[in-house]
Amino acid sequence: MMPQVLQFWIDQWRSFIEIALLSVGIYYGYLYFKGTRGAKVLTGLAIVFLTLTLISQLLNLVVISWIVRSFSVFLAVALVVIFQPELRRGLAALGGHPIFSLTSEKRETVHDIVEAVTQLANKQFGALIAIERDTSIRVYEETGVTLDSEFSLELMLTLFHPKSALHDGGVIIRNGRIAAAACIFPVSQRETLDRSLGLRHRAGLGITEESDAIAVIVSEETGSISICHRRRIERNFTPESFRKRISELLLHDTYEETDSGELARESSRVAPRDNPLVPHQKERSDDTIAV
Repeated sequence: MMPQVLQFWIDQWRSFIEIALLSVGIYYGYLYFKGTRGAKVLTGLAIVFLTLTLISQLLNLVVISWIVRSFSVFLAVALVVIFQPELRRGLAALGGHPIFSLTSEKRETVHDIVEAVTQLANKQFGALIAIERDTSIRVYEETGVTLDSEFSLELMLTLFHPKSALHDGGVIIRNGRIAAAACIFPVSQRETLDRSLGLRHRAGLGITEESDAIAVIVSEETGSISICHRRRIERNFTPESFRKRISELLLHDTYEETDSGELARESSRVAPRDNPLVPHQKERSDDTIAV
């Protein structure tokens, strides 16, 4: 008995490897498309295709069977066209993995960003900052006002002052310089997001869905700090916890892989807060967003 089982494994080991690879690919593909606009389209196509195949086989419908076989030839091309945004984001995320990343911010730049964000939070100035990495986001830079100036605390406070003409929109930081301000970022359309998230936070998520950039958001209402990266959002940082987390992400001190299974619960992820950034502000874990 045992020799037969051993021989079976020897003869079929390639088939087992193929089944395992296909299973892993289908599983992670499902997790990636789950919650996106393309998920419903994919589900609809699968239902139509399987239903027509089953009916044609059971009732021996020659014409429908021929149509299904002919359609399957063009299905791959159709899927590429229909799911182009999702496929582009997936490939961009793969290429933006720290293993292949060539970009690492200087510690001085990270320190300046932390200081600026802390001051913005203390003053409760609403802010949206995108830090460009390997994937270029110049297309969004063109929607705002080009600055190409040295990074400074005073300039950041001026840009996001409520009375400033450039306080609406996002600021793009490239190579330690302020590239542009008042930029319009794509708004995340994921259906699993908490409805309390406003446009500023959704725009921060949107830019991380389209690129490997890291977005930092300061809530105008509560002064809370949030970080968006790799299609996820982490909220309610203290200055110290924000410094540690942004250093991990920008300096590659450590790397935390995005758990796709947690994306549906991402908006409830809260970082520990030892004390509120604004002393008189009542602590609020749900953090209603003002935009």
